[in-house]
Amino acid sequence: MIPAVGDEAGAGSSVRRGLLHLSGSGMADWRADRIGSALRGENPTVLARLSTGFAVIGDSQFLPGYCVLLSDDPTADRLADLPRARRLAFLADLDLLGQAVHLVCSRSVPGFRRMNYEVLGNLDTYLHGHIHARYDWEPAHLVTGPVACYPADVRKAADTMLGPQHDQLRAELTEEIRRLHHEQSAYEEDST
Repeated sequence: MIPAVGDEAGAGSSVRRGLLHLSGSGMADWRADRIGSALRGENPTVLARLSTGFAVIGDSQFLPGYCVLLSDDPTADRLADLPRARRLAFLADLDLLGQAVHLVCSRSVPGFRRMNYEVLGNLDTYLHGHIHARYDWEPAHLVTGPVACYPADVRKAADTMLGPQHDQLRAELTEEIRRLHHEQSAYEEDST
């Protein structure tokens, strides 16, 4: 089962690390149903469970820190499918995930520049939001545009596909998500 943000087990467990390398038999099953596999605790990209979904590390790390927030509602195709309070909570979770990526990448990856947030839904018909860290070392003709402008061979280069080489990044992101979630929960308790 995928641990919630406050759980002690998580991204560092040996079972999860063993699943992290995304090539191999059986991997197509969880990719075909990313939300269902996350709900069942079978999606190896999950970093943490948030209030409206799952913070996951992207399949490709050609831009280090790429993460996605998957809604935990498999029937939601777009943001408008959620009631207003749930939409706002989803966007708050997206903000929390983006802040975690910002903090980790700004201190760990040289040339950190800024963050990009996207809720598109043009290809995958389930609610999700993309978090992209952007860097000064990106090619000048690409750094000012959307990440989708990168050629597919760059975005899906074998050496950037998620694997054991990303364990440290994954651990730092998970820790930062948990820290921010704890701070947010403490603030909300103090506000009531």
